[in-house]
Amino acid sequence: MYQHILIAAALGAEKDPERSLEVAKLLATKATRVTVLHVKEAIPGYAITYMPADYETGLKDAIRSELKELAKGFENGRGVMVEGHSGRTILEWADENAVDCIILNSHQPSFEDYILGSTAARVVRHAKCSVHVIR
Repeated sequence: MYQHILIAAALGAEKDPERSLEVAKLLATKATRVTVLHVKEAIPGYAITYMPADYETGLKDAIRSELKELAKGFENGRGVMVEGHSGRTILEWADENAVDCIILNSHQPSFEDYILGSTAARVVRHAKCSVHVIR
């Protein structure tokens, strides 16, 4: 099977990575490294000025904690948070870390997605490894 699975996890109230975790469990062996990755996009400068001073630190700590909890379901699991543009950063991280399978959720595309493109579409088009899209 796969040696290193990357689960691209979108976090938040309306996001649920459970289906991606279930698929990873089906594809992983005990030896498979599983990384639950969340890409934190930058908060625009005009918006961050309205946030409490410790908002960014608290947010990062909460994300890391949730990722660690999600990764506990795998023998060789770990949670990783990186910052950047979602699609581009997932692809770069996968290349740099010898990932051979990416699992990510997708949503029904809206008009905006047809113009700008979605994260899932970008990953599918440009990944150098297998990609499992959960819809």
